[in-house]
Amino acid sequence: MSVVAASAPGKVLMTGGYLILEKPNTGLVLSTNVRFYAIVKPINEEVKPESWAWQWTDIKLTSPQLLRESMYKLSLKQSTLQCVSASDSRNPFVEHAIQYAVAAAHLATNKGKEALQKLFLQGLDITILGSNDFYSYRNQIESLGLPLTPDSLGTLAPFASITFNAAESNGANCKPEVAKTGLGSSAAMTTAVVAALLHYLGVVDLSDPCKEGKFGCSDLDVIHMIAQTSHCLAQRKVGSGFDVSCAVYGSQRYVRFSPEVLSFAQVAVTGLPLHEVIGRILKGKWDHERTEFSLPPLMNLFLGEPGSGGSSTPSMVGAVKKWQMSDPEKARETWQKLSDANLELETKLNVLSKLAKDHWDVYLGVIKSCSVLTYEKWVLHATEPINEAIIKELLGAREAMLRIRILMRQMGDAASVPIEPESQTQLLDSTMNAEGVLLAGVPGAGGFDAIFAITLGDSGSKLTQAWSSQNVLALLVREDPHGVCLESGDPRTAGITSGVSSIHLE
Repeated sequence: MSVVAASAPGKVLMTGGYLILEKPNTGLVLSTNVRFYAIVKPINEEVKPESWAWQWTDIKLTSPQLLRESMYKLSLKQSTLQCVSASDSRNPFVEHAIQYAVAAAHLATNKGKEALQKLFLQGLDITILGSNDFYSYRNQIESLGLPLTPDSLGTLAPFASITFNAAESNGANCKPEVAKTGLGSSAAMTTAVVAALLHYLGVVDLSDPCKEGKFGCSDLDVIHMIAQTSHCLAQRKVGSGFDVSCAVYGSQRYVRFSPEVLSFAQVAVTGLPLHEVIGRILKGKWDHERTEFSLPPLMNLFLGEPGSGGSSTPSMVGAVKKWQMSDPEKARETWQKLSDANLELETKLNVLSKLAKDHWDVYLGVIKSCSVLTYEKWVLHATEPINEAIIKELLGAREAMLRIRILMRQMGDAASVPIEPESQTQLLDSTMNAEGVLLAGVPGAGGFDAIFAITLGDSGSKLTQAWSSQNVLALLVREDPHGVCLESGDPRTAGITSGVSSIHLE
């Protein structure tokens, strides 16, 4: 196997912002057609004869979009990395992914150690590439004098060079280094690197990842545990993990794992050999819950970038946690109401999926009719009992989203963070009042990242035009329920736009 390419999707957290950090709260997370790719191949076709090479191997990491290249030495005994040269800042997510994937390979290989040794001695050449929609290209489009439309985004070369945010003098609510759209690029990147390396090193088989593998669980579960570990250690905190879970398994309803499952890794990382750490991680009690979820038929996900350069999720989460501690009673009350509203929206969407399955022709007609009308006119089509039931659920989903937005704003005001800033409120209100729009909101932690909308039928093109007139750039993002998958080759040469052997969540 000379080249392995794997990809993992970005996410949109529709419901569960902040609440998803604590069990047993749920979140609805949609995977997208925006994917991160990792390509692994040998640096040298021949094995180095030098004796020192049996202790160390070379690793080359390239990120063409950031014009960055780093060289490492990897200790084959300890699975630790030593950076030899880096053109710019380091990438802790990829570094942890490499170390833990290699440690898992040592652990998994009882037979065939020579084949694994040969792969190491040839060196590992790793290239990472993110779909354009992970990043903001507004500035380039505006500087070219192009309109703020998806068509303009479509004129950019795939895997275009990435814009850096200008550094701000006050470190208060500083923007991230790279202008992003909030789709979970670090989780998708970590997952893609872990998956590609594990497949390349023979630990998992991405062509059939749902079957039981070398560790007594499915290969997808192995990828998930190693990607979660790598991502958490790179962040230096144990987050909710919904973004990594989505990158591995695709769209889902998610309840987080108990943080204790990774506390051992945080403490042990400086002492024990990494393959022992990963051995314990793979045997740990991973108690997260995921259930299959996707949007009802004929509903479409749209994302609009208002051009504020993104928000710092960790600082916003920190402010909300501070508020929780300072006013626990009010926080509990708000969270309970939010949890109820989130569950209500989930229930309405699930009922709509069932109505579509049981009464497809009627459902199709209602969605088509409502797609060209504003929400207050939908009720005009409630002429028969089934039509009425469908429209009742549509309006119920909309009401639930409005309640979620009110509660998120209240939480933001109480914690003094802009979860739904005034500029976003105006944009979301006008979006929800547009023809054929079911609901709209700020995904995840909120702030100034891209907003999302769920549209009915073919109403999306009208929405993108309306957004363009409001200086909002509609992205090329759509829901795609597939998680991590094996690609047929390097996406730059294969013309790949999405996974070729995509794996459905089971």
